[in-house]
Amino acid sequence: MSGFGYASKGLIEAIRTQFNIRFHFAATIGVIALAFYFDLTVTEWCFILLSIGLMWTTELLNTAIEYLTDFVSPEFNELAGKVKDIAAAAVLLAAIVSASVGLIIFMPKILAL
Repeated sequence: MSGFGYASKGLIEAIRTQFNIRFHFAATIGVIALAFYFDLTVTEWCFILLSIGLMWTTELLNTAIEYLTDFVSPEFNELAGKVKDIAAAAVLLAAIVSASVGLIIFMPKILAL
């Protein structure tokens, strides 16, 4: 199997097993639909795609960190909990930034309807 094959396998595993990633999948479809509906500029598209990429990347890395942490520390461990919390904080930060970009781009267009 090639690197692309392994990456596809990982993405399918994440979508199949992780609620938050399924949420991001649905949100991605919705945001792309809105982007087409509002006929975004090239610059707006770039910011939207970067935000989507940021969210997916942090969520997938968070999931990988959670799997690895559970593997190396199956019982409760305070330090393992901190690792998971910090990884989740990265997702939260990415979500705040991405939502802010979305609001900046879409809110004026929605209010102008």
